[in-house]
Amino acid sequence: MAEEQKAETNQYLTFKLDEEFFTVNVHNVREILEYVKITRMPDAPSFMRGLINVRGSVIPVIDLRQKFGFGRIERKTSTRIIVLEIERDVGRLVIGALADSVKEVIELSSGQIEPPPDMGTRWKKDYICGVVRYNDEFIMLLNNRKLFTNAELTSLDSNDWE
Repeated sequence: MAEEQKAETNQYLTFKLDEEFFTVNVHNVREILEYVKITRMPDAPSFMRGLINVRGSVIPVIDLRQKFGFGRIERKTSTRIIVLEIERDVGRLVIGALADSVKEVIELSSGQIEPPPDMGTRWKKDYICGVVRYNDEFIMLLNNRKLFTNAELTSLDSNDWE
């Protein structure tokens, strides 16, 4: 009797930017916050909205909509801050990412994930590592490691602000 191999599955948090759905692996999500006051920083990159205090820790907040060229997120009752841990060469960086809304946590198998298209997207292909069709929607899987350049990550490092 042949032993069946089980497809690897992972859980992903889905959220909306503009009219597009995106997802990140839940292992990279620390928590989801309602919108709080963000303190602006002088000379910060244009996509960086500022800093927030999360239980005594200073967290930089970025606007993924603006980073992807969708325009700036305007605060609504559904606006959320997704606190993410981003892997980098010298450890992990914790950032807050603004989202128009957070939808749900879904479970996906590796077989459901297709490679990103070569054309037809409004953002850099490097930002996504795959595409999934889920409930009649296309969902883009973000590539956390390629969302930011090393220079951008250095400018976001909150250890410099504490």
